[in-house]
Amino acid sequence: MNKHRHFRGWMCAILAACMASFFPAGPGAEAAEPATKLPVLVISGGHGYPVEPFRKVFAGFSDMQCTFVEEKEGGEAFDDISAWPYRAMVLYNFEKKPNDKRWNNFLALLDRGVGLVILHHGIYAYRSRPEYQKMVGVTSWLSAAKHGMKFTVHIADPKHPITRGLTDFEIHDETYQGHGLAPGMHVILTTDHPENSKAVAWVHTVRKSRVCYFQLGHDHEAYAAPQFGEILGRAIRWSAGGLDGN
Repeated sequence: MNKHRHFRGWMCAILAACMASFFPAGPGAEAAEPATKLPVLVISGGHGYPVEPFRKVFAGFSDMQCTFVEEKEGGEAFDDISAWPYRAMVLYNFEKKPNDKRWNNFLALLDRGVGLVILHHGIYAYRSRPEYQKMVGVTSWLSAAKHGMKFTVHIADPKHPITRGLTDFEIHDETYQGHGLAPGMHVILTTDHPENSKAVAWVHTVRKSRVCYFQLGHDHEAYAAPQFGEILGRAIRWSAGGLDGN
């Protein structure tokens, strides 16, 4: 008798599993998460910022698995890249000085095509390395910065995957001024604010990697703008080859 009950229970479990595979969940059921999330490394360190509000932005990217590293010296995450699991990196660090081994490993990741998003003060992430200026896409460094500014950001390229479908928006953030844009940068966001350089975000290719520099993101006021998270998320996906277009 117990054997028959065990058999019936086993058959019911199989039938339930089969029905679940053929019939969708009912109204109000949560949508299934992506089977494989995009692995992303977010590097900070060397510059103060509101940690929890910043990480909350990334928590909103349900298709990503984000790992956060706070650098002490510079390039610690690049000590061993033999089993590198990340498809994209976000640099939100400042004035770090990786040693030769770490720097060469970082370059090797770009040779592999790992996506790179350089965010806000990450413009100075590895400024001690001359090649980093080319990665950012500038010919000179900042001459001025003012936080707590309100300005309008314009969509310079409405056809690019990072900005497609978006419209101009206002944001409270830090303005950057004085850096010269290198030839060949594809500008996707601009502003007309007199305290800011014209370009706010641009994309290009370094070695085999897609690179996006995105100026916004000084503090919680910038993070709170829905457009900030939308553009950042798209920039990460695009850098990793996850969006169509160039």
